[in-house]
Amino acid sequence: MSAGTIMKVGRRGFLKTGAAGAAGLFVGFYLPGRMEALAASPAGAAPASLNAWMLISPDDTVKIMIDKSEMGQGILTALCMIAAEELDCDWKKIRTEFAPAAKEYFNPAFGMQGTGGSSSVRSSWDPLRKAGAAARDMLLQAAAKKWGVEKSACRAENGVIFHDATKRKLTYGSVAQAASMLPVPQDVPLKDPKQYRIIGNPTKRLDTPDKVNGRAEFGLDVRRPGMLYAVVQRCPVFGGKVASFDAAKAKAVPGVKTVIEIPQGIAVVADNTWTAMQGRRALDVKWDEGPNATLTSESISKLFAERTMQPGAEARKEGDTAAALSGASRKLEAVYEAPYLAHATMEPLNCTADVRADRVDVWAPTQFQTVAQATSAKICGLQPEAAFIHTTYLGGGFGRKAGVDFVSEAVEISKAIGAPVKLTWSREDDTQHDFYRPASYARMSGALGANGYPVAWTTRIACPSIMEAWFPGSTKNNLDPTSVEGVANLPYSIPNILVDYVRTEPGIPVGFWRSVGSSQNGFFSECFMDELATAAKKDPYEFRRHLLDKAPRHLAVLDLAAKKARWDSPLPAGHYRGIAVLFAFESYAAQVIEISVDRKAKTLKVHHVVCAVDVGQVVNPSTIVAQSESAVVYGLSSALYGNITIDGGRVKETSFNNYPVLRLDAMPIVEVHIVPSTEKPTGAGELSVPPVVPALCNAIFAATGKRIRRMPIRPEDLA
Repeated sequence: MSAGTIMKVGRRGFLKTGAAGAAGLFVGFYLPGRMEALAASPAGAAPASLNAWMLISPDDTVKIMIDKSEMGQGILTALCMIAAEELDCDWKKIRTEFAPAAKEYFNPAFGMQGTGGSSSVRSSWDPLRKAGAAARDMLLQAAAKKWGVEKSACRAENGVIFHDATKRKLTYGSVAQAASMLPVPQDVPLKDPKQYRIIGNPTKRLDTPDKVNGRAEFGLDVRRPGMLYAVVQRCPVFGGKVASFDAAKAKAVPGVKTVIEIPQGIAVVADNTWTAMQGRRALDVKWDEGPNATLTSESISKLFAERTMQPGAEARKEGDTAAALSGASRKLEAVYEAPYLAHATMEPLNCTADVRADRVDVWAPTQFQTVAQATSAKICGLQPEAAFIHTTYLGGGFGRKAGVDFVSEAVEISKAIGAPVKLTWSREDDTQHDFYRPASYARMSGALGANGYPVAWTTRIACPSIMEAWFPGSTKNNLDPTSVEGVANLPYSIPNILVDYVRTEPGIPVGFWRSVGSSQNGFFSECFMDELATAAKKDPYEFRRHLLDKAPRHLAVLDLAAKKARWDSPLPAGHYRGIAVLFAFESYAAQVIEISVDRKAKTLKVHHVVCAVDVGQVVNPSTIVAQSESAVVYGLSSALYGNITIDGGRVKETSFNNYPVLRLDAMPIVEVHIVPSTEKPTGAGELSVPPVVPALCNAIFAATGKRIRRMPIRPEDLA
């Protein structure tokens, strides 16, 4: 399904008349067939098959349908908090269920059902509050009618409706059926934030108990009757394909059921995953490696460098940078480079599929239900409505599970063998067949005026386009905004700015990586800003402050981070600081990182990270803190270890032994400080990744006098 054909749902139109039976009150979307089934169901019927926002049962439990993917970011709890705040239900009686793939659950930020772009809270803020308020109003109406009083004489609190004048009360469950017969009111007044009793308070996650006791179902936990297990051998060279294969030795492995060719490679199907992997090892496959077989990291870097010698599509142009540069007394030039990066999620890719003549069921840890549904239906020759996507918990996503390659493989195999099948990727599969964070190359220049502040800034970026890879034809003038975010939106008051982009496609698959373009462009822009501050002989914090005179929210997080890090106070001997501030996902973050460097041993120790964020109205402060801490881990991992290298058109790295992530003994102390705000909520999950690398590199410069312009950090950078 192309981006252009996806239907959008208006926020104001999302509340529609519900229907209910003895099971309780439904508030959300009307789906023909399913609502009639609910109306006819007996008392106590399980609401699992309902497609709804809220379902209130006679026992007063409130089921809230979760239309976003829970991949460890805490969104299940946050969405419940938003809904429960306006509903005024009993928090202890909330239950949840992941919503099926349906257009009624499209994310307004994307025009499809999906989770990414740090959009979950900000896209659900208005719809879920309105749904909760409407449901509460209906419950009040039902109770008032039963008592024969005015609705205004009743109040709702913690799942109970009170009529204070007569000291009567009714639970939500006891009036839910009657309430469901009423029309859904439109534009019910929402609470004043001063009335919030749930939103804004640190709240324990609802999914933690089930994850501790093993009840939570991740993709790898799925079991279906008669299920077989599969792995796929894929061409090690990107763009290659099968030339020929001999399955005899693989089929001779006890437990291997069959070996088949699918569009993505050769699938080995067995009675368990280990046996399937043993069968795969025995395969004899000859590959047509295609045109990418000669690609190397060095040749790609050279290609990028050559492309940046020519002008690109203009992402931002203010003033006359050429004249400002030629007339300046102090000019700087630098080249920055970032490598391809893998996602390295804790849970490798997996999917369970069951293809039948008239339907296909898919159980997957997916971030994008709409795409998974459309892909599955197309493979099976069915309408999308006949493809049922059962979203599981995700053991990490970071953008990788927005892809559906693992879904399509499972569906292809199930269709071919006529049985349910669980496909599992090994860690090596995951590392070597990712949709990588694009490698990127930035050619930068800047000029200082007589007062020591910048009068010109230019950045030319060469890298692949994520948007064109995923949504062909979606960009205009060959300009991908994700490729320049983090530098095109530079917040500093510089009179002459030019940012342009040269789309360059070496042939390596790319995708959305946690914080997308801001991850590498934040490194480029905030390190080069430090270079300008050093050339001006100015304190890097004060230098930024001066240039943020028109960016108050940037300035607020910068000041908060510097204050909490005690920027002006002396550090212990041998310790140094770096600072960075960035805007991403409609939010603001600044960090101060404290390090020490053993130049003889060429080693680095990160001691302390102070992170300040402005994400608008905070729903769950605990989640903001956890996500910021997680972002520090992700950013430090990329800076210290992240490097996907290409040799002969294939990835050299295989697993955590040669693509490591930050270990416990390297974890710094992380402080998170949140700027109070009454603005609408904005993105938090990816926000704090981009400042990590520049703040770290700026601290290394303070310690060593060496500028790091290429990732990852190498031992020689610390000498």
